Amino acid sequence: MSTRIVVDPITRIEGHLRIEADIENGKIKDAFSSGTMVRLLEEILKGRDPKDAWAFVGRVCGVCTSIHSLTSVRTVEDALDITIPPNAELVRNLMFCSLYMHDHVVHFYHLHAMDWVDVVAALKADPKKTSELAQSISKWPKSSPGYFSDIQERIKKFVASGQLGIFANGYWGHPAYKLPAEVNLIGLAHYLEALEWQKEIVKVQAIFGGKNPHPNFLVGGMACSISLDDVSGINAERLAYVGQLLQDGKEFIEQVYIPDLMAIASFYKDWGAIGGGLGNYLVYGDLPTNGYRDQSSYKFPAGAILNKDISKVYDVDLRKEEEVQEFITNSWYDYKDGKKKGLHPWKGESKVNYTGPKPPFANLDTSKEYSYIKTPRWKGNAMEVGPLARVLVGYARGREDFKAVVDKALIDLNVPVAALFSTLGRTAARGLECMLVSQWAQEFYDQLIANIKNGDTRMAEMSKFDPATWPKTALGVGHAEAPRGALAHWINIEDTKIANYQLVVPTTWNASPRDGNGKLSAYEAALIDTPVADEKQPLEILRTIHSFDPCMACSVHIYDEDGKHISRISVVGD
Repeated sequence: MSTRIVVDPITRIEGHLRIEADIENGKIKDAFSSGTMVRLLEEILKGRDPKDAWAFVGRVCGVCTSIHSLTSVRTVEDALDITIPPNAELVRNLMFCSLYMHDHVVHFYHLHAMDWVDVVAALKADPKKTSELAQSISKWPKSSPGYFSDIQERIKKFVASGQLGIFANGYWGHPAYKLPAEVNLIGLAHYLEALEWQKEIVKVQAIFGGKNPHPNFLVGGMACSISLDDVSGINAERLAYVGQLLQDGKEFIEQVYIPDLMAIASFYKDWGAIGGGLGNYLVYGDLPTNGYRDQSSYKFPAGAILNKDISKVYDVDLRKEEEVQEFITNSWYDYKDGKKKGLHPWKGESKVNYTGPKPPFANLDTSKEYSYIKTPRWKGNAMEVGPLARVLVGYARGREDFKAVVDKALIDLNVPVAALFSTLGRTAARGLECMLVSQWAQEFYDQLIANIKNGDTRMAEMSKFDPATWPKTALGVGHAEAPRGALAHWINIEDTKIANYQLVVPTTWNASPRDGNGKLSAYEAALIDTPVADEKQPLEILRTIHSFDPCMACSVHIYDEDGKHISRISVVGD
């Protein structure tokens, strides 16, 4: 006999996610992923100027800020056949890399590490032994016995006061925690350090984009000018500062993040056989080095892998209707031609029809619609997107940079390639690609400086900025590899205005409900057979779900035509 448990809300994510899981004999027999919020930016965009879309879609998310805006300008540039200058591409790449460096570090320490690190157990650590261990795995300077002793004393005061603050409501003492006290203390110390570091690397976005979050973009290039001697432009001082920020970020990733990741992973090797899920992986590709249209130049190669078979990588074409379709069989939406047929995003519709119970409710009726998330499929297949997909496709494509970091990690942990298909593999892949991105950022920075020294300061192509030069109708698709996975926007332009705009975000792929054929999506599939030691403290569910780094998008208010609230969706979490 199975018992259903509900985790709602899943905290330490962006947005609102509900997981219902059936537990039998200490393992998850079945699972259901429900997105309990609705976005509808697609409807807000209709009738607007395509050049302005980036400013709206950039507000989809406040965590991975800028990636939707980047995708949007690429979408419009595709529709209008605009090629941007090399410097603009390099600046976009640098902003992309700084986003990854920030986002992945924040995810590991502040959203995911507490699934593996027992904060309270760190109070039992010996600061001297902690220091010796830290110095054995990294040359990071903050590793003295006194440093770790001070951290420990700060947390002891929290505990003694009965107020754990940011560490409240954890499952501390759970039997699934395995780290020695000293490793727990290292993780806790670097959690606090990462809070300070993360506010520095985002300055790269602010320098080139004018602000952060939600930096400025421009259809045709970037809305910043390079002028080495002008205090109001991207001058020599600011460029040097960007270089220093990128170098500091690379050092933090290589000397703090990666050593911590490997140290923690070494105690959880059993999770190399848990949470694998679908075994299907999808990557659109990103970080062009010879223009966005030359996909062969991407640092992140595109491709699809099916059934964990890394001997074959399939090509991906987002323009073909038979490749990407969104279904709504189990979603709170309607299509004008019924719920059974999938729609390519160029023909996509976003009409909400909530048929679920009135909250609060004990359980969803998962025999029918149970999520605000649609169900995308690639050639009929449920796919996982994200860091693991990117690392696997890069590895399977034979890229030496991917093979070097993956093979070293497998050797260091003494685990087989098969361990990549897991919760542990997903978490490790995020760190490995973060290290690669920090290295690539140095290349892009050097190329930008070289271009400027050679006299090329162009940042935008404005020849098609006048709508009078546009065709009467145009279709465009733009894609990016958001930190959480494959992201694409599709646009229909008619008479210089947006006639339709559809976003299929990474978490749409990963968190969607099952399709009309009963096929599970990535979250649901990954939870099957996950062990749960304590049904009242489902730490193991959080480990696997957090390994995807869910982003359900920001809270949304729904209004009627008179501007009155229809409903307000909000969840209070820890």
